[in-house]
Amino acid sequence: MSLVIKGGRLMDPANAVDGNRDLYIDDKGFVVGIGAAPAGFKAARTIDASGRIVCPGLVDLRARLREPGFEYKATIESEARAAVASGITTLCCPPDTVPVIDTPAMAQMIQSRAWRFGFAFIHPLGALTQNLEGKLLTDMEALDDAGCVGFSNAFKPVIDTLVLRRAMEYCATFDLTVFLHSEDPWLRAGGRAHEGEVATRLGLPGTPEAAETVGVARDLALIEHTGVRAHFCNISSARALTMIAQAQQHGLPVSADVTAHHLHLTEHDVVDFNTQCHVRPPLRSARDREALRAALKSGVLAAVCSDHQPHEPDAKLAPFAQSEPGISGLETLLPLTLALTDEGVLGLSEAIALLTHRPADVLGIDAGRLGVGDTADVCIIDLQARWTLEAERMISRGRNSPFLGRPMHGRVTHTLVGGRLVHEYQTG
Repeated sequence: MSLVIKGGRLMDPANAVDGNRDLYIDDKGFVVGIGAAPAGFKAARTIDASGRIVCPGLVDLRARLREPGFEYKATIESEARAAVASGITTLCCPPDTVPVIDTPAMAQMIQSRAWRFGFAFIHPLGALTQNLEGKLLTDMEALDDAGCVGFSNAFKPVIDTLVLRRAMEYCATFDLTVFLHSEDPWLRAGGRAHEGEVATRLGLPGTPEAAETVGVARDLALIEHTGVRAHFCNISSARALTMIAQAQQHGLPVSADVTAHHLHLTEHDVVDFNTQCHVRPPLRSARDREALRAALKSGVLAAVCSDHQPHEPDAKLAPFAQSEPGISGLETLLPLTLALTDEGVLGLSEAIALLTHRPADVLGIDAGRLGVGDTADVCIIDLQARWTLEAERMISRGRNSPFLGRPMHGRVTHTLVGGRLVHEYQTG
């Protein structure tokens, strides 16, 4: 139905809009007016957003939805529902499902399931190599035609450098984006925590910073050689950031993201063998965390993502080294990013940009904007709302989060996808 969102503070960093504006949406799901209604417009519904932020729907660069293959952990339906309740209207799904997203049929299945449930838009990443084995290239042109927005080998390293070179050359030929989890598998060597004082004290196998920097160095050399457009996922160390910043200054077409939890936690949160803090790459030093925050401000990092990895309870009940890595991050993506504004790390507009048009630009999709003619993916936020993350109130099937019990601020009250109201917060 046609509707108007009245009285809110419209924040659309992509279009440099920040002020009290009414937003008019037609019955086809597009923005048709900002500030003033177009001629002949009649709203079937009015949403009062007084005292709230109205911004584009959030775009999450990385969320594992667990379907197909791991439905005992979560499903597309459950996690898409959690996404829209958190203001996220667009999700990017890595290819390490079972079966792997290495055929057009798999890519289309993911998207058709998302359309069936009608919550968030889901854009799959296609596999760089068949079955993520790092040996034979996939038909990336066909996967692109099937809706894949980029290509990745997820956490499976392409050990053969020649294979990775050929994959990058293929992507460069068709102007496709490669998404890289840069990590040297021999240096990682089964590490479960950052190789530092905490891992040494706890007797945990460590992953050195060099595992990431060596991986980034190799990938940057191949990017320079092939000219491919590339995005570095899950950057966690200060040294890797310096290398990426230098590459950007030299004109290489590279971008990078950081997870919300790496901006708040460090290796010291692993103390007492807290398996909720077992993530990949590991939580690093306080110096690394401060460098990540500074890189958001400087623009070296293009986005904050959830790196959502829901797990069943048993996955985190094992001893630390045997537990499964990952955090259920959809429901904390926005409040953790907003917390950076309270700490003076970012301005509010900068924080919104890192969750909207900047990740959309990485994916090359039409999202994260609310100009006239744009699809009406909208998030309405009550910045004054205070709440606590509680396992029993989480919508995601995964309740694995180190932020349980932590006070949060900023609650999504309404989410619209394509002009359709898919979430409205009910008090009580």
